[in-house]
Amino acid sequence: MNISKKKPSFPISENLKKYLDDYERTKDLPISYNDLTNWFESAAIYDSKGNDTLWESVLYHPTFQDEIEAALTFIYGTLKTDGNMEVIEHLRVSRVDYCLFGNSKPFRIRIVNTLNDNHDYFYIKKADASRVYGLELEHILSPNRLEFIVDSNTLVEEHIPGIPGDSFLDYYIETPTFLKAYAAKEFVKFNERCFVMLLGDMRSYNYVVDVTPDFDREQYRVRAIDFDQVCYEGRKNHYLPQFYKENYKIVKFCMEALHPTTVNQYKYEERTLMKKRYQVAQKRMKRLLTSMSKDTLSTKEKRRSLSKELNGYHNTNKFTRMNSMGKILRLHMTLMLGKPKPKKFKGLTYKKL
Repeated sequence: MNISKKKPSFPISENLKKYLDDYERTKDLPISYNDLTNWFESAAIYDSKGNDTLWESVLYHPTFQDEIEAALTFIYGTLKTDGNMEVIEHLRVSRVDYCLFGNSKPFRIRIVNTLNDNHDYFYIKKADASRVYGLELEHILSPNRLEFIVDSNTLVEEHIPGIPGDSFLDYYIETPTFLKAYAAKEFVKFNERCFVMLLGDMRSYNYVVDVTPDFDREQYRVRAIDFDQVCYEGRKNHYLPQFYKENYKIVKFCMEALHPTTVNQYKYEERTLMKKRYQVAQKRMKRLLTSMSKDTLSTKEKRRSLSKELNGYHNTNKFTRMNSMGKILRLHMTLMLGKPKPKKFKGLTYKKL
């Protein structure tokens, strides 16, 4: 499936900035994304099998290294403790990595607790309106909460833990503890969430699988980690992870493990939960979608193409009148979350005693 190789970055508009200010998503940061691009030297990072990860570990000039590390520790404290530096005095920056792959060219900062050697990560990226909208939609409508900060052209994101989707499909599904039916259920729900939110480009390396041991089995949750292509592509299938060739293994074991009736049940369950989250955050969602409706998030050609395909999918012509991707998303979400219940099961009936 063809997808845009390079999506342009869309600036943070005044209406989006006002929304972010009102919901405390903005802070004054001591260092910007552009400041981090002035590194002194770098070295490629390889995985345990000797493969190039497309990340580079970067070092800054000794004159500025301490200052940069102090600023990065401050940012981590702002992200995690709302600026209370007293509880993070024992933290230090152990590494700064730069990614050569992808639209956002992120920096990954590794923070280490000097008292027990535990470590955590966070990311600094160029602020892109598409990504910010995607993060907010995920925060409000998915079962996952996300913390991030925006300061002018700089975006700070917390780390989303989990097994990268491509690694999960290559290795984890062969482990003896893997439960195909439970994982298939979560992929179906993830597929439905992405489509409702019009979140595109969910190839296997753009999401992670969070595996949690339970008392009698493993629990799985699939989480998106890339939000750059929300409401950008012009084809309906770009918003359905099932159609990416990189996810073929998922589709295969979903078809093997789940009956179509069960698939419809899980899709309806996920839409029901999303509808409830929408209703709880109705005022916030209205503000967010109004801001999206005023912003340019794609090209006219892609907008018209998506309108045509969603008209066909929803059996309507209402999308033709939508003049922005934000308005398309609002209408699409209304129709998706208002879908009727699946037909009742016509099997066993129970008689009152």
